[in-house]
This record gives sequence, C-alpha cells and structure tokens, in this order.
Amino acid sequence: MALHKDLPPLLALRAFEAVARHLSFIKAASELSVTQSALSHQVQKLEQHLGKALFIRRTRAIDLTADGQQYYDTIRPALDAIATATRAQRVAPHTTVLRIGLLASFATLWLAPRLAGFLNRYPLIQVELLPAIQLANVAAAEVDLAIRYGKGDWADVQASRLMTEVISPVCSPAFKASQVPNGPLLMATSHRPFEWTDWSAHYHVDLEPHPRVLLHDYNIVVEAAVAGQGIAMGRHRLIERRLQDGSLVPAFDWPPYHSDIGYWLIAPQGGISPAAESFVAWLKNACTDA
Repeated sequence: MALHKDLPPLLALRAFEAVARHLSFIKAASELSVTQSALSHQVQKLEQHLGKALFIRRTRAIDLTADGQQYYDTIRPALDAIATATRAQRVAPHTTVLRIGLLASFATLWLAPRLAGFLNRYPLIQVELLPAIQLANVAAAEVDLAIRYGKGDWADVQASRLMTEVISPVCSPAFKASQVPNGPLLMATSHRPFEWTDWSAHYHVDLEPHPRVLLHDYNIVVEAAVAGQGIAMGRHRLIERRLQDGSLVPAFDWPPYHSDIGYWLIAPQGGISPAAESFVAWLKNACTDA
C-alpha cells in the first residue's frame, strides 16, 4: 500500500509533536522559529486530516485529548528513529586547514587581534599560523599563503602589496630622557636591514657611530625598546598601541617616514584553494580598514 495515502502533512506532524511535547504553542513556535498563528494552522490541518481534535484548548493552557495522547505516544518513537537515521547518514561538515606562513611579529601584533573576524565568518576553515623568519616555500606547498614584510621583490611567487608601513626610530621615554649618545640600534635578524638603510638615506643620518644589537624577532625588538635597551625602528602599524600608551616615543626629531616598505601577500604562481581565496578577500578588506 502506498504510504502517501496515510501519511499526514509532515509540517503539520512536526508542529503537533512540538506542541504536544511542550504543551505550549508559545514554546513550540519559538523552537520551530515560526509564528503561533502559523503553528496553530498546521495543528488544525493535522486535526482535519485525522477528523478529530488532538488538544483541549483552555484560556491559559492546553492539554492533549485521549486520542491526542495516544497519537503522540505512537508517533514519537517513529520520529526519534527518523532523526537518529538522519544523523547517522548526514555528512559531517568538512573542516579545511589553511596554513599561513608569516613573521611572528605580524602574527602577534597585527593579525591575531583581528583573526576572530575571519574565523567567525568561516567556521569551517581552520587557520594555522606558521611563524618563521625565512620566507615559507609556497611553491612547494609548505604553506598555502604567506605574508611578508619588505619590498615585494621575491622570486618565483606572486606578491601583491597589502599595505605600506610608516617607520621611525622609537625608544622608551626613559631612554630618551637619559640622552645616551650614539645609543644602540635594536634590529630584528634580517639579511637585508632595509628599514634603517632607507630611513638613514632619506634623512641623511650617519648611523655608523651607533652599535647594532641583533635580536631574533621584531617582537623581541619592541620589548627591548620598551625596556629601555636602545632604539628600535618603529613599524607604526605594529606598535600603534605602544605609541598610544606612551611606552614608546620618537627617538629623534625627524617626522615618520612613509616608505615603500610594506606587507605583502605571497601566493604560488598557480591557482589557490577556495579557502585561501576566502582568506585573501578577508585579509585585503582588513588591511583596507586598518
């Protein structure tokens, strides 16, 4: 015998089950995200299909009729079985891992405080940040994307500028007040110290009398400068909070230098995955708003 001849309208059945379980049209409507009027209409449609009342409607409460209780007790296990079978067959959402190579300083001081915006929008994309001083090999798929600081002249990759940086030497207020002559320059390990080279060439400053202190990462450079250990080249996009709270101040009287140094998105020469495309679009918007 064909089932469709005896099956009631399934929306009406779902409405009945919720109302019978809660014994409340208000709670059932809230659970199903429908209006009470729409819910009542579905229950009435089921009663018409069966040719009998299923609820006793009172002014402030409702109860199941004897037939309604018997019907509920009969269909509830069947609905539970359908729900269990559906859960067993449903394909679980697939999480995609997106690996991003970048400098630890950019991850800590700029990206991490903003990353929740991306994760909330794309909950099925798991972002794995892989900090490293060396440029990660996107061509060999060590990472899916990379973010680098420099001038964009890396070989065998696609480099697109995300945003430029404003730089100026900074130090702690105490270090500046001490008037240490030829104070040490705090530098992050780099094969090309272009920040100091470009800044000194722009303002015609001789840096030879200043000793150099090489530190592993720019995060360490910033903390050393805050602690009064010397003069750091301030990357304003990364040290904005330090400048605002006064823990870092301009070391010299020259204005900030708007350089052509900046942050770049590094992608392989071929195409990128949909997850990577989503991250790129979000990152570009975030850089525009920064």
